[in-house]
Formats: sequence, C-alpha cells, structure tokens
Amino acid sequence: MSGNGRRGTVLVIGGGISGLTAAVEASETGCDVVLVEKHAFLGGRVARSHQYFPKMCPPHCGLEITLRRVKANPHIRYLTMAEVQAIRGTPGDYHATIRQRPRGVTERCTACGACVDACPVERPDDFNLGLTTTKAIYLPYEMAFPLRFTIDPAVCPGASCGKCVPACPFDAIDLAATETTVEIAAQAVIVTTGWDPYDASRIQGLGFGAHPDVITNVMMERLATRSGPTGGKIVRLSNREPVRSVAFVQCAGSRDENYLRHCSGVCCLASLKQARYVRAQYPEAEIYVFYIDIRAPGRLEDFFTATQADERLHLVKGKVARVAEDPATHALVVEAEDTLSGTRVAQVVDLVVLATGMVPADTSGIAVDGGLQADAHGFLTKEQPQGGVLVAGCAARPTDVATCVRDATGAVMKALAFCGE
Repeated sequence: MSGNGRRGTVLVIGGGISGLTAAVEASETGCDVVLVEKHAFLGGRVARSHQYFPKMCPPHCGLEITLRRVKANPHIRYLTMAEVQAIRGTPGDYHATIRQRPRGVTERCTACGACVDACPVERPDDFNLGLTTTKAIYLPYEMAFPLRFTIDPAVCPGASCGKCVPACPFDAIDLAATETTVEIAAQAVIVTTGWDPYDASRIQGLGFGAHPDVITNVMMERLATRSGPTGGKIVRLSNREPVRSVAFVQCAGSRDENYLRHCSGVCCLASLKQARYVRAQYPEAEIYVFYIDIRAPGRLEDFFTATQADERLHLVKGKVARVAEDPATHALVVEAEDTLSGTRVAQVVDLVVLATGMVPADTSGIAVDGGLQADAHGFLTKEQPQGGVLVAGCAARPTDVATCVRDATGAVMKALAFCGE
C-alpha cells in the first residue's frame, strides 16, 4: 500500500471508453490512476458516434456519466494532449515518461468562444473528419471534456498574430506555453489505445476520394449526429440534397489479402444501425447492403432480424467489385455479383457508404522494457512480455463498446495483482 493509504498507481494509456472504464474501476478499487490521452479531449471514438447498437441510444448519455465520475474522483489524474514515450521497470515497479504538448489555453478558460470570433485562421476539423473547418483556436466539440479551447500549433501564427489574446476576457490564452515532460511511478499499466478506421483511399475501385458521395462508415456517423457537419441531416455531399437510396458496401478492404486480412466483426451491425438512421429520416428511401457474411452473434441477432424485416432494406450477398459514376446523371452505380442468384448487379444509388475495418492505433512510439507484442494484424496480444502490462478493448482486437467496457474491467482485476493490498 502506498504512503497515502491507496493500493498503488495504475497508468492507463488511452482515454476512450476502455481507458475511461479502466480509470474509474481502478480508482474505485483503491488505486490512484494516471490517465493519458493524446487528443485534447476524453471519450475517443465513442464521442464521435451518433448512436449505439442495439439500443439505438446516443453514446453521450453513458459517456457523460463516466466523465462526471472521472471529474469528481480526486484519485484520477488525467493528462490530455499527452503521450507515453517510455515505460521502464518491472511489474509492481514501473516508471513512465510522458510528453505533454501545450494546449495554449489555461484552466481559466470558460469556453465562452470570444477567442474564436477574433481568430482569422481556419483549419480542417479533424473531429468531423475534415468535413468542416474550425478556427486555429477551437473547442473539439460542444460536449468536450475537459471543456476548454485548444490551439492548433500547425496553423496558428502564434505571437505574430495574437488576436485571440486581448479577445479573451479571462486572460486564458498562453501563446508562450511549451511542451512539458511528466515522470510517474506506477505498479501496473493498462494499454487502451483503441483503433483507427482503415484508410479508404487505399482501396482501388470503390470510388472514395474520386466522388464526394462515396463516404466511409465513420463519416456517416458524423453526418447523422446533430453536432456533425450537416446538423444531423444525411445528405449527398456533392450537392447537399436528401438521399433517396443508399448502398452500404460491407468488408470494404477487409478480408482481403491486398488490404486488411482480418474481419472487424462489428461493421455489419454498424451498417445496419446506420441503415436505420437513413430510414428514420427518409421513410421512402431504399437501402442496399452488399455483404459477404452478416455477423450478428448472440443477442445481436435480434437486432439483425428486426432490421432485416424492413421491406425497403435489401440484402445482396456479393462483394462489390466497383463503384462508378453515371456520366449522364452523376448518380453512383454499385457493381457486384449476387452470389445467391448468380446474376450481375448494377445498382444506381445516391450515396455509397464503405464499411471500412478497424486497425489498431499506432503504439510504436511507446518504448517498453521487454517491448509490446502484437499479433499478425497489428493488435496487441493479451499476454505481454511483462505481466504488469495489460491490454484492453480495441487495442487487443476489433470489438463493440459493451465488450470494451467488460474487457477494461477485467484488465483492472488483473492489474490489482501488481498493486498493494
């Protein structure tokens, strides 16, 4: 037991749903926690989502409760815009070096937005996947935690502009802020670095990048949410018109030796969830789902069955070969072979959504004594060279939110073995 009466310290790397769960669970079992997140906000990919399946409820309900628990817990120290550089030592006796980038905005910020009005520089909005822009000083999204603006040093001119400084009524802008290094001691480490969407521009023949109305599943999630680039309206990005028909292309680049060999498991249900988004907005819209296999394990089969019952949802068993544009109408044509009927399909639609797979977030910048062990697909293995380094959530394999939460709780139980009684 540490000198403050706590069981010890757990370092959690990654502030998505797995990392937040691990932080809360570890602290409530008597451990101090240092939670490290590379972005300016906590919440990860879940914060960018519109709804969970199968309940079809907004993620911010559960996420807000978890973030309140983090904020109210004095035993959780969270570092945003920070990355772990090195972990030295052995189970029960780790020492970590953490690099924290400057936010440029202090804790005096009230998120009033006066700085935004004064800022003359715009940048692509990475939270909305580049579909909109923000100013160089920005709030990641309206419910961001911590609720504080940040400055993008890649585009901000700094003191040579400085227009945001006098505009802030709370003197919260610090353009002279510099990078800092934090050293911490920990008894166990939980890696919850999460996932990134596969780069759809690498997939040949499916039209991403060549046509604005070919989007990815993560882009669709942003289109559907009110805080997204279209205020929640699912539209064709080419002309902002409503959609009358949508094709979901499953396994876009997945289960393919040229791109991703693995199946991400959750893409099928994510697309069916998004099909419901479309049908809720456009009751007359026709939905086409091109698939190899539909994965809906366990209780999720009920969700699949209910969605499949929609008479305007058409399941086509066949891998899409090409997405092309009709030169006369500028509509999209999805070409595939229906393997059940043996016929060729050339389906004309307004919007194509590519169900790209999940790839593990890059952990190559973390130097760990003994190394970090990954599988053939790049995901970290559950059994690491050092027993005190645990892996949870999508850092270990593609999975859904509910499984991430259970996984993180299990990792905490293992971490306790390396902390004091």
